[in-house]
Amino acid sequence: MSPRRSDDRGSATVWTVAAVAVLCVVFAVVLALGQAAVTRHRAAGGADLAALAAADHWVEGAESACGRAEKVARAQGTRLVRCALVGDVSDVTAAAGRGPFAAEVRARAGPPAPPGSPSPAPPAAVP
Repeated sequence: MSPRRSDDRGSATVWTVAAVAVLCVVFAVVLALGQAAVTRHRAAGGADLAALAAADHWVEGAESACGRAEKVARAQGTRLVRCALVGDVSDVTAAAGRGPFAAEVRARAGPPAPPGSPSPAPPAAVP
């Protein structure tokens, strides 16, 4: 009579499949976080450049300045959500991405404050 073998044959395959599945989930989460960061940076860059474009053309009026901001935002792969001019200061919001990876970023641009002047109040929250 031969000694009886244990019934754990193939258990290494199960453990390997489980480890690969866990690694795939971790990899998917890292990719999703990377995509969210890239989308946020794209929205921030588009908003910054659109605000600078609008502030540079404020003399031409709000419609022309916001039209210029729209062109710059589109060239950056973002959408201009909001554009407002208060004097020579532009305030824009740009969005990038869709679905769960959507990001909106607000940016302001204008001339520098004169030395010794108090810093401006923070902008009001936009709903």
